[in-house]
Amino acid sequence: MKKKSLIYSDLSKKQLENLKEFYIQKKVASMSHQELKQYVLEIISHQINDTIGKEEEMEAWREMSDFFGEQFEIVILEMQTKYSEDKNNLDTEIDLQKQRLELIERNSLTQEKKDMWDE
Repeated sequence: MKKKSLIYSDLSKKQLENLKEFYIQKKVASMSHQELKQYVLEIISHQINDTIGKEEEMEAWREMSDFFGEQFEIVILEMQTKYSEDKNNLDTEIDLQKQRLELIERNSLTQEKKDMWDE
């Protein structure tokens, strides 16, 4: 007769918590320094770069602010200066998009006027 496999629901909440904590301790202890650094890099990268929505973006902003401390404004100014061209490109793209939308709207109004006179 085959032995039944254990699953998480076979454990009490406390047993499961203790198992998880035991696993975490053993997993971390078994990792090399390089593996730990790589793992932390992945976690932080995901936490900061993969923000969704305003709330998560604000959380990432606070974390960066806490990390850089008094230097945060200097870092921001350096980024703004270093990547100022990107802002210009973005502004240009937005202006072009606005022009296209205005043109479409004008063409739409012109088409409506033509249709009205055709009748």
